[in-house]
Amino acid sequence: MPKTLKELRIKAGEAAENARPEDIDFLLAEQLNLTPSEFEMKQDMVLTADQIKQANKDIKKLARGVSPQYILGYAWFLGYKIMVQRGVLIPRFETEELIEWALKSLKTGDKVLDLGTGSGCITVALAKEAEKKSITDLILYASDITDTALRTSEENFLTYGLDVTTRKANVLIGLEKFDLIISNPPYIKTTEKNVMDENVLQNEPKEALFAGKDGLDFYKKFAKQVREHLNSHGEFFLEFGFSEEEQLKELFAKELPDFEIEFRNDMADKPRMVHGRWQK
Repeated sequence: MPKTLKELRIKAGEAAENARPEDIDFLLAEQLNLTPSEFEMKQDMVLTADQIKQANKDIKKLARGVSPQYILGYAWFLGYKIMVQRGVLIPRFETEELIEWALKSLKTGDKVLDLGTGSGCITVALAKEAEKKSITDLILYASDITDTALRTSEENFLTYGLDVTTRKANVLIGLEKFDLIISNPPYIKTTEKNVMDENVLQNEPKEALFAGKDGLDFYKKFAKQVREHLNSHGEFFLEFGFSEEEQLKELFAKELPDFEIEFRNDMADKPRMVHGRWQK
């Protein structure tokens, strides 16, 4: 029976051999309320019987392939604790960069749509970071295609005291006009299933991941619909798969010639984000 954190970490690695070491460390650290650096420094910490019991339960779930964020019931996104559950995409670090970029365009009083909101992490982070920059009176909307996502996002909005109108919608159909639309849509090619992390396939909602054979289903619909849903000089910020830049350049040049389009790489220097501004 492990007594110290170090012994528990070793046992967890053996019991959940298919789990990534960083997932094991994240889960143990969160349950023990330790920061990543504290976790490394306190390897000799002696654990209580309750802590060991909880860890054993968690390790069994990890061994079955459950994501650590679903075990905890939350994920971290730009420093905000976001409630997640199965049926809702786990927030990704890459999307934090999309928020930082969008904040540069956001103005007081803007009407904003978080399209395909999932957990609501984009709306939470955008609204709370805007507050810090004295960008106020935002009119916030969040849409998604699934009830699970809308329920989860509403709980997160409530936690952070945000007034957000939620809508069930497939891409933009039935929605209003906005000053800014932001989205981390599904963009994985169905042909890429066989190279994906089994953990992701097993846990996360397919409709939030896959977008047809070429991964562009969402963008094709979006490009055709977006003009009807933006105010004059409206803008959009979208995330995309790093292999899709050239196809998106062609698509937007054809469908949105009256938009100023800019692509940007993420911190790993992979093309990942696109910004469009209506010239009209």
